[in-house]
Amino acid sequence: MLCQRFYVVLLHWAEFLYVIAALNLAYPISPWKFKLFCAPPNTADNSFLSPAGVPDNASVLKGASEAVVEARFNSSGIYISELSKTVFHCCFGNEQGQNCSTLTDSTEGKTLASVVKTSVFRQLGVNWDVECWMKGDLTLFICHMEPLPKNPFKNYDSKVHLLYDLPEVIDDSPLPPLKDSFQTVQCNCSLWECECHVPVPRAKLNYALLMYLEITSAGVSFQSPLMSLQPMLVVKPDPPLGLHMEVTDDGNLKISWDSPTMAPFPLQYQVKYLENSTIVREAAEMLSATSLLVDSVLPGSSYEVQVRSKRLDGSGVWSDWSSPQVFTTQDVVYFPPKILTSVGSNASFHCIYKNENQIIPSKQIVWWRNLAEKIPEIQYSIVSDRVSKVTFSNLKATRPRGKFTYDAVYCCNEQACHHRYAELYVIDVNINISCETDGYLTKMTCRWSPSTTQSLAGSTVQLRYHRRSLYCPDSPSIHPTSEPKDCVLQRDGFYECIFQPIFLLSGYTMWIRINHSLGSLDSPPMCVLPDSVVKPLPPSNVKAEITVNTGLLKVSWERPVFPENNLQFQIRYGLSGKEIQWKTHEVFDAKSKSASLLVSDLCAVYVVQVRCRRLDGLGYWSNWSSPAYTLVMDVKVPMRGPEFWRKMDEDVTKKERNVTLLWKPLTKNDSLCSVRRYVVKHRTAHNGTWSEDVGNQTNLTFLWTEPAHTVTVLAVNSIGASLVNFNLTFSWPMSKVSAVESLSAYPLSSSCVILSWTLSPDDYSLLYLVIEWKILNEDDGVKWLRIPSNVKKFYIHDNFIPIEKYQFSLYPVFMEGVGKPKIINGFTKDVIDKQQNDAGLYVIVPIIISSCVLLLGTLLISHQRMKKLFWDDVPNPKNCSWAQGLNFQKRTDTL
Repeated sequence: MLCQRFYVVLLHWAEFLYVIAALNLAYPISPWKFKLFCAPPNTADNSFLSPAGVPDNASVLKGASEAVVEARFNSSGIYISELSKTVFHCCFGNEQGQNCSTLTDSTEGKTLASVVKTSVFRQLGVNWDVECWMKGDLTLFICHMEPLPKNPFKNYDSKVHLLYDLPEVIDDSPLPPLKDSFQTVQCNCSLWECECHVPVPRAKLNYALLMYLEITSAGVSFQSPLMSLQPMLVVKPDPPLGLHMEVTDDGNLKISWDSPTMAPFPLQYQVKYLENSTIVREAAEMLSATSLLVDSVLPGSSYEVQVRSKRLDGSGVWSDWSSPQVFTTQDVVYFPPKILTSVGSNASFHCIYKNENQIIPSKQIVWWRNLAEKIPEIQYSIVSDRVSKVTFSNLKATRPRGKFTYDAVYCCNEQACHHRYAELYVIDVNINISCETDGYLTKMTCRWSPSTTQSLAGSTVQLRYHRRSLYCPDSPSIHPTSEPKDCVLQRDGFYECIFQPIFLLSGYTMWIRINHSLGSLDSPPMCVLPDSVVKPLPPSNVKAEITVNTGLLKVSWERPVFPENNLQFQIRYGLSGKEIQWKTHEVFDAKSKSASLLVSDLCAVYVVQVRCRRLDGLGYWSNWSSPAYTLVMDVKVPMRGPEFWRKMDEDVTKKERNVTLLWKPLTKNDSLCSVRRYVVKHRTAHNGTWSEDVGNQTNLTFLWTEPAHTVTVLAVNSIGASLVNFNLTFSWPMSKVSAVESLSAYPLSSSCVILSWTLSPDDYSLLYLVIEWKILNEDDGVKWLRIPSNVKKFYIHDNFIPIEKYQFSLYPVFMEGVGKPKIINGFTKDVIDKQQNDAGLYVIVPIIISSCVLLLGTLLISHQRMKKLFWDDVPNPKNCSWAQGLNFQKRTDTL
C-alpha cells in the first residue's frame, strides 16, 4: 500500500513537470496546412528517446519561422493501463526532407536529438494532414485533418479528440495550465476526414490557445505534441460576395465584388479569371480595393472569374474561392449598355461592332434612335479604330411607348443594324417639394409627387435632407452628409414626410433621390425655412350679425396665438344655402379684430368664415374658420307701410258705406325684417283721429259716415312703426268727379290683357291710378293694382278664362279723395270682331307659303333633268378626231 501511494505521488509530480515543460515547448501552429509524424520507439535511433520530465511527444519544427510550415505527423502508442502508458515519439518534419527532429534534455540544457529517417514513420506510423483556422465570423476555431494515402491504419474506426485550454493572461503572460484545465471536444470523422470545432469567446481571441490531439485507431492510441496559437492570427474569412462584371466607358472589363459582411479587419484580395475557356490568369498584385480592370475586352468573348480574400496585414488564412461567375460579351458591345440620366443633361454611348468574326471600323459605324431616327453624324466621335461614340446633348424626358420606357440606341454598320441595342432612360427630376409648418410650430410636413418617376420600373424614391444651423444658403446644393427621411405614400398619390421636432430658423436643404440599378438621380435641391412656411391656425370665436339701425354685416374674430408675426385676414360671406355665392373682403390691419360689410339683403341669413396669413406674404393661408351664421332680426323700422285699397258696400237710403281695407303683407326687405302687427289710423273732421290695432290681419272693415274720411295703414316691428306710409281719403264730393274719359281692354293671350285709357283735364292733383278687375257678376275675387298717374296703358298678367267675362275698373285717386271710376264689362268689341275676321288669314297664309316652296322645288328638279337630257345628245369633243386641238373655251367666250 505504501508503495502504491508513493507511486501515485510520483505520477502527480511527473504530471506537474509535464505541464511546465509543455507550456515552454508548445509548438506554434502556423496559418497553413502542416504534417505531423509519430512512431514507436523501436523504429528510431536510441538518441530519439525523450528525457525524463518532458513529454516524449514534445517537439518543435526546425525552421518554424518559414512562410510554409510542413511536417508529417505519425503518432502511435498502445494504451497499457491507468497508471502506465507506452509513450511514442512525435516530431515535426517536412514533406520532402529525410529527417525528423525532436527536442530532448541534457545536462547542458535542451538540445536537438539525433536524426530519424522519415521513411520509418511512413511505414509504421499514422499520417495526417492538419490545418487549423478561425472561422470568419470569429465564433469557432476549426481543425481539419485528412489521412495521407499511405496510412497503414484505416480511418473508418478512428476516434479523434481535441483537448484545449485558454489560460488567463496576467501581465501579458499566460498562466501555466493544469492538466485538469484542458477541455475535450470530440471531432466529427468520416472515411476521409475529421473536423474538430472549438468555441472561442470574442473576449479571448487574442489569448494563447493550447491544444493537443488524441487519436485512437485500430486499438492503438496516439497523442500529438502540445500546440499553441493566437486565434485572431489564423482567421479564415468568408469568400467575397456579389461578384459581377461590366464593361466600362473605356471598353474595359470591370470585375467588382463586396467584402464579407463579418470581416472585422481590412482585407486583401486575389483574382483569377479564365478567358474564352483557354487562358487562366491571376492578378499580379494583391488588391486592397474591391474591383479589378481587365484591358481590351473584345466582342464575343467569355470570362469566368473567382475571388478570394485574406487579412491585409498578411496573417491568417486565405478564404475559399468564391463561386465562379461567367460574363459573356455580345457581338455588339455597348458601354455602358444602359444609361440613366436626367432632363437637360448630356449622355454618350460607345460601341464595338463585330460582324461575322470581323470588327467593323469605327468610321463605318452609324447610329440610330428607336430604328426610326438616324442620329446626325455631328454627334459621332471616333475613340479608336474600332470604338465609336455618340453623344446626346440637352436631353428631353423619355416618352413611354407601350411597355418600353426607354429610347433604344442602335449601333449599325453602313448596311444593317444588329438587333441588340443600348437603353437610354431620361427622367424629369424637377420634383416640386412643398412644405408647411403647422400652426402650433411643432412640426413641418413636406409633400411631393413621384409622378415623373413612375415610368422608371424598379426604381425607389427617397427624400434626403441636410439641416443648416441657421437660415438657408443663397444657392442650395446637395450636401455630402445628408440624412434620409421616411415618407408615406398617401391615397392621393403624394408622399408625405413629417419633420418633428423642428428648428424654426434652421435651413432644411432637401431633394428627392431616385435609386435604380443603373444609378441614382437627384432632383434640384431646395431650401426651406420652417418659419417661412407656417400655416397658421384659423381665427377663433368668429361671430356675425346684422347691426341694428346701421344695417351692416359685422364680423368679429380672435387671432391665433401663433405665429407672433403680424397677420392679414380674409373674410368670405354669402347667403346661406346649398350653393353659396361667396364674396371676399380683405383686412390688412394686423390689429383689427372686426370688420363691417355692406350687404344688400338685411333680412337674409349670411354665413361667414375668416382665415389669416402672415402680413409679409410668407407662408400659407390658414384653413377657413368654422362658419358663423347671422340671425334674422329687425334692424330698422319698416321702410314703408303696406299699399292698400278698399272694397265698398253702399247703403243709399242711410247714406252709409261699409269700407273694407285690403293690403298685401310687407316683404322682408320692406319690413326690415318682420312685421309684428298693423295699425290703421283714422282721421275725420268731426271725430278727430284714432287708431285700430289689427294684429297680423291684412284687412279691416269700418263704417264711413263722414263726408271725408282719411285712413293710413302702418307696419310695426320690434323697433318701431314705419315712417313712410300710404294715405287714402274717402270723400263724398270727390266720388262724383270723373277724370277718366275712356277705358279699353284688349286680350293678348290667356295670361295677359292690356288696358289703355284717356284722362280728362281737371283742377285736381292726381296722385295715382288703381286698376281693379274681377269676373263679372262675382263679388269675391277682386284684384287690384296701384300704378303711377303718368301711365296711359298697362299690361295685366293673370290667368284669364276665355269663356268668362271680366269687369275692368279704373279709379283716379286724388289728394282730396277717390274719384269716380270708369268701368267696362268685357273686352272692347271692335277688337273681338277684328280677331274673328283675321282668323281666316291665319289659315290662308301658311297654305300660300307651302305652295310657293313646293313650286320652287319642282322647277329646280325639272331644270336639272332637262339639262341632263339635252347634253346626253352632244358628243364629247375629246373623243372626236375633228375636235382635236380646238379651244372650246375660247369659242365659248366668243359666243
